Amino acid sequence: MPPFRIMPDPVPPDNTRTALRLAFFYGAIFAMIGIHVPFWPVWLAAKGLGPTEIGVVIAASVGIKVISNPLIAHIADRRGQRRPIIVGLAVLAFASFTLFAGTDHFWPILLVSILFFAVWSPIMPLGESLAMLSGPGGKQGERQEGEQGGAKELDYGRVRLWGSLTFIATAVGTGYFLTDGSTDIIFWVLLSSLALVIVVTLALPPTQAPASTETRFAAFTVIRVPQFGLFLIATALIQASHSVYYGFGTLNWKAQGYSETVIGFLWAEGVIAEIILFAFGAHLVRRLGPAKLILLGGVAGAVRWSVTGTAGGLGFLIIMQALHAFTFAATHLGAIYFISR
Repeated sequence: MPPFRIMPDPVPPDNTRTALRLAFFYGAIFAMIGIHVPFWPVWLAAKGLGPTEIGVVIAASVGIKVISNPLIAHIADRRGQRRPIIVGLAVLAFASFTLFAGTDHFWPILLVSILFFAVWSPIMPLGESLAMLSGPGGKQGERQEGEQGGAKELDYGRVRLWGSLTFIATAVGTGYFLTDGSTDIIFWVLLSSLALVIVVTLALPPTQAPASTETRFAAFTVIRVPQFGLFLIATALIQASHSVYYGFGTLNWKAQGYSETVIGFLWAEGVIAEIILFAFGAHLVRRLGPAKLILLGGVAGAVRWSVTGTAGGLGFLIIMQALHAFTFAATHLGAIYFISR
């Protein structure tokens, strides 16, 4: 497949230090996500929101990404910098999240959610772009090897798996502390994790690409590429298939009688499977290629959600959670390597 890029080639970083800094970044980001994804719907329900209202809040939180992510990405491309913008967004995310402390009803929670996710959502994509500027497998790695005497290319999967590890720790830990029935801890541990995000973003690598000179409609150059359109459709559908799971998985399992500790371990199991795949990510990409990884994620998703929605019992849940390695991790890894090429 011929490479297509709208980003200029970046300045080569020191991959060893870059990998360490990115590992801390992913660890902090997913420490927050490991609390938010499984247990934020529980906090919303404790505030009196019903299933429909929770669905609206989650949908609005995701929907704002369509506006904020491209806008912030455009600003980052124009400046040619990532770290200052990521740090600023992390500070704004912390500040906006504090507003949840004074919200008890649907409309205030909805408005604060939109504000928070408008500044929180772009942090992860900008961090991913830093990882792409340092690898994985594009011209960047080839140039480093030529210029630095065999410098080793950054292995995205192994850097990213540290985020999965912290997801497990916070999901299981929060589930354990929720067994006493109090949901107030959810807000405070999330706020603490956001403070940690600010700290680690300050240590992100100062990788910089020359400021982009493309027009504001340059993205359409990529969208018109047939392979890219198919890529967007495939990955969007696979990721969208997780939406009900992310929004209502915990509430559904609670309704079935599972404790918060068991629920935390179910979430952790899926991420453990994700870690295993990420650990062998570079080998899988070389063996299968990005497109086949995405295809594997789609096939696994059809099996996972069909069985999860129709079969009962903890045993089936345990088996299906292991497929997260393919429905999320294989798809995500395939997408990252596809874009980088």
